[in-house]
Amino acid sequence: MTVSSPKSWALRIAAGVAVVFGLLTIVSGGRVLFGDPAAQEAAGNAVSFVLWFNFLSGFVYVLAGVGLVLQRRWAAWTAISLAAAIAGAFALFGLHVLQGGAFEMRTVGAMTLRLIVWIVIAVVAFRNVPAR
Repeated sequence: MTVSSPKSWALRIAAGVAVVFGLLTIVSGGRVLFGDPAAQEAAGNAVSFVLWFNFLSGFVYVLAGVGLVLQRRWAAWTAISLAAAIAGAFALFGLHVLQGGAFEMRTVGAMTLRLIVWIVIAVVAFRNVPAR
């Protein structure tokens, strides 16, 4: 019987969160982008560039999660890059809002959640993926 270290559990959880979060992001974004008019209407005042950014980044979330499972250092760098990209998209979204653009308040919550999740995943990745 092999006992896993807490570090390996933290990395596995982070990887699982990344993959599940990515798949959910792809599905939800895809419904709005490619779904029927009812799905698009349900999205309300979705900001197009944020919607596309989130949808496309979902694929990178999955890739990063797989890399973390395999304990690849590039996955840790991908996680930090995702956190930075999300922060950038969030800033551009904020600029859109400040200029009077239409938006949904739930986008603020979703982007905040994405940013926090990816900062945590990046920290876990850098602490637990060995530098080879």
